[in-house]
Amino acid sequence: MKVGTDGVLLGAWAQLKEAFSILDIGTGTGLIALQIAQKWYAEVIDALEIEDAAYEQAVENFEQSDWGDRLFCYHASFNEFVSEMENEKYDFIISNPPFYTSTVKEDTVVSARLKARHVESLSYEELLKGTAKLLAEKGECAYIIPFKEEASFLKIASNYNLYPNRITRVKGTEKAEIKRSLLQLSFQEVKPEFSELVIEIKRHVYTQEYIDLVQDFYLKM
Repeated sequence: MKVGTDGVLLGAWAQLKEAFSILDIGTGTGLIALQIAQKWYAEVIDALEIEDAAYEQAVENFEQSDWGDRLFCYHASFNEFVSEMENEKYDFIISNPPFYTSTVKEDTVVSARLKARHVESLSYEELLKGTAKLLAEKGECAYIIPFKEEASFLKIASNYNLYPNRITRVKGTEKAEIKRSLLQLSFQEVKPEFSELVIEIKRHVYTQEYIDLVQDFYLKM
């Protein structure tokens, strides 16, 4: 799996005051967990990945990083993980969850990448229900989802007493439609802070706001 803009955005955008323990759900090759380790000092940074090749790559990436002593990847589904770790609580939970909600699938074997990105592998309901079980009372969680899914995602979240405190809507260019929603939630019901982020002025010419947000994670930006 290539490094995608969505994962980089979420890892760069997420905010927390302090945390002892952090969980990255569906880490892929470990991108967001590595960003978190670079940004913040948390003693425990756990990651979870179900797909075999991605899990192996994440473990290798963690071991080769400067923060390998704080990073650990579990090879399991989220539902299995929740069942095993229900008594554990994380101060911060982060996830770039599956995007595809369409019920239309190919009859042929679904590729590992498509499976990893398909909502059937982890529904929003399962994600938010599990998050609510694993999140500390004063903890926070952050996600990036398609903008068209924002209202339904937040409605599901409210069923588990999770409420937004930050919402940033992302556009490719100034004139483009809103494509993604960055959401940070907690158990505290507050008036959320709204903002908008435009990524590019034109193709491969980035806005200063985007550069300021993500430049710490790119070698060339």
